[in-house]
Amino acid sequence: MKLSADLKAFAARLGHEFARPALLIEAVTHPSMSSPGRADNQRLEFLGDRVLGLVMAEALLEHDPDAAEGLLAPRFNALVRKEACAAVAREIDIGKVLKLGRSEMISGGRRKEALLGDAMEAVIAAVYLDAGFEAARRVIMAHWAHRIDAVEEDARDAKTALQEWAQARGLPPPSYVQTARSGPDHAPVFTICAQLKNGAEEKATAGSKRQAEQAAAKALLARLLQAPPS
Repeated sequence: MKLSADLKAFAARLGHEFARPALLIEAVTHPSMSSPGRADNQRLEFLGDRVLGLVMAEALLEHDPDAAEGLLAPRFNALVRKEACAAVAREIDIGKVLKLGRSEMISGGRRKEALLGDAMEAVIAAVYLDAGFEAARRVIMAHWAHRIDAVEEDARDAKTALQEWAQARGLPPPSYVQTARSGPDHAPVFTICAQLKNGAEEKATAGSKRQAEQAAAKALLARLLQAPPS
């Protein structure tokens, strides 16, 4: 089985030459295109998630030998979550080579964050099965290394940090209220308001509820930390 020109170009962007091209084809085949004779990428996604997790765990330990588990865990979560995988997928343009059913193509599947993240994990598994763990680690580090350098500043879960701030001051956990939704069904935009019982609140808008909640929490926490003590 040979790769198409688009898949060859994608493999070059990824940084791995496949000895077993069928693995890459399977990795970019969405379930909407599966059939009795065509495997989809769900099983590879399951494996790729675990391979990515192991590589990131090792990399974080090497990057900061003195960091406690309490610091490592949020950094790890930031590096392996679906948003991070989707960001890498966009950088190497997985969307261009995804094999999608008609309904997914019409609904903008090539831009969907969850779909891109799943495909990235499947591609990692394809590399692992094609050439082993070290090959998978090289590919992962080529696309995640700069994220590891930056994760100390950005990894901490803003919602968790805001909740800890509130609890330390005897306040109940913050609430998150969706105040608006716009855009087409295949690319919705959500506006979320993070609220505390003391009246403090901030809004944020993003392409998923989770991102909007995180952004609102981050904005509210930043304002609270800048405010003079009462």
